[in-house]
Parts: sequence; C-alpha cells; structure tokens
Amino acid sequence: MKIGLYFGTFNPIHIGHLIISNYMADYTDLDQVWLIVSPQNPLKKKKSLLEDYHRLAIVRVAIDDNLKLRVSDLEFKMERPSYTSNTLAYIKEKYPQHQFNLIMGEDNLRTFHKWKNYEEILKKHKLYVYPRVLTIQEEEEVEQIGFLPDNELKSHENVIYCEDAPIMKVSSSFIRQAIKDGYDVRYLLTDPVYKYIDEMNFYKK
Repeated sequence: MKIGLYFGTFNPIHIGHLIISNYMADYTDLDQVWLIVSPQNPLKKKKSLLEDYHRLAIVRVAIDDNLKLRVSDLEFKMERPSYTSNTLAYIKEKYPQHQFNLIMGEDNLRTFHKWKNYEEILKKHKLYVYPRVLTIQEEEEVEQIGFLPDNELKSHENVIYCEDAPIMKVSSSFIRQAIKDGYDVRYLLTDPVYKYIDEMNFYKK
C-alpha cells in the first residue's frame, strides 16, 4: 500500500488536521494516512505539550470510525528528539511491504532544508504538500527558523503539491489559548475530542 505519514504533536488534533488527512486519503493516490503522534518536534519547544498517551488517545477517538486513517505511537519508543529521517528508516524496516510518503503543509516545505537528512528524505520519499495560511505566531516561528522562497522545492519531482486541498487557518496553539481564555472551541474540534479535553480540563491553566 501507499501510505501517507502525517507527523504532528496534535496538541490537540483539530478539524484542520482531520480535513487534510481525509483529503489526502480520498483525493490522492494514497491508500491510507497514518497520523504519527510525535513526542517532541526538534524545531519546536516542548512547552505546553500534553502527555504522550493523552495526545495519542485524543487522535484515536478523533479518527475511530475512519478506516482510511490510522494513528501510530511508534515515535514514542524512539530516541528523543525524534527526527523524521530516523522514523522513516525505522518504519521502512518494520513494514517493508508498504511505500511510505510524507504529508506536510507548505510552511514545512519552506523550512524543509533545515530538517535532518532532508536531501535523503526527498530522494527516497514523495512529499504530499497542502497549502497553508499561517497565523501571525506561525509566521514569526518560520521567520526565526529561516525559510526558502515559495517555489524553490515545489518543482522537485518528488514533491506533489495538492493545490486543491482545503485551506484551514486554524492551529492547535490558537485552540489552546482560546481554552485558556475561556472561549468556546467546540466547533474547531470533533465532538469526541471536545468531550475528552473538556472532561480532563486540559489547557485551562
């Protein structure tokens, strides 16, 4: 099978993540999308992360009835911080029968040159890229990391730019702050995710 790997801390997973995951599973040649819950992104601070098992459980309840989507905790067992190149090598060894590809937002493509072994990743795997409109906070983060011009990697033979994918201007950081400030976020999350977060009083402090 052709598997799309969608990496993220999913802190928490929201409708934007799910719409993109479902789009990739339905509208591209991918057979399944695996959501890889990352214990720590080496390019981001660990502050405000829920415990690994809670984020895994939240993703699981979010996609429970969708047979084209799966959740994986394989990075939980790996050395931290978890680098995508290491995970890809591990997952190819563990599941040699599958072909693995990456799913990422256009913002990640612009900082892809900062990833460990990015040239090797691009040589061996296809990148399915969806358009993104960044929040102000995300724009600042990308500028600090350093980014490539918009189209520098788009023309690579292993980059598949999914220009028709829905553009979702919603972020986990916005949701966390909204919860902390006492705002209603139920329409940014699926019902099971909202219920889990609300019952556990997550992000309120």
